[in-house]
Amino acid sequence: METIEYRPIGVIRSPFKTLDGMPIQPAGARRVKGRVEVEPAFAAGLKDLDGFSHIMLVYHLHKSKGYRLEVTPYLDTEPRGLFATRAPKRPNPIGISVVRLIGVKGNVLEIDGVDVLDRTPLLDIKPFVPEFDKPEKVRTGWLAKAKGRVRRHRSDSRFAR
Repeated sequence: METIEYRPIGVIRSPFKTLDGMPIQPAGARRVKGRVEVEPAFAAGLKDLDGFSHIMLVYHLHKSKGYRLEVTPYLDTEPRGLFATRAPKRPNPIGISVVRLIGVKGNVLEIDGVDVLDRTPLLDIKPFVPEFDKPEKVRTGWLAKAKGRVRRHRSDSRFAR
């Protein structure tokens, strides 16, 4: 397979300097403010984004090194297949978060619900559109038994190694 390269279009700023104690998903990061600093060369692409209440941030998990195809995820005690989890150690360490967009000022987005490390490289931004992004009749596999726990659960060092 050919190699694919991406370059960051900006950086995500958050209050989280280390993985320990960080929310594991945006649902656990309500009221956690952050900002997205888009490179000035891409600022024109932010036109009309302020009409959306939520956006999807696509980013590079820059502190994630290596991967395992079986992991014990945060909300479980059993090993699971990597692709049945949202564990950060992946062959291509790409993350996605849906966050609330508070405002757009020039090339800076003020956001709420940030669940990433400070200075995370941003790869893309997409508007969240429920009609496109919220399917009906969803099954959640092994996570069904963990329903409601994501808001309280915090990161630990299990994926730092």
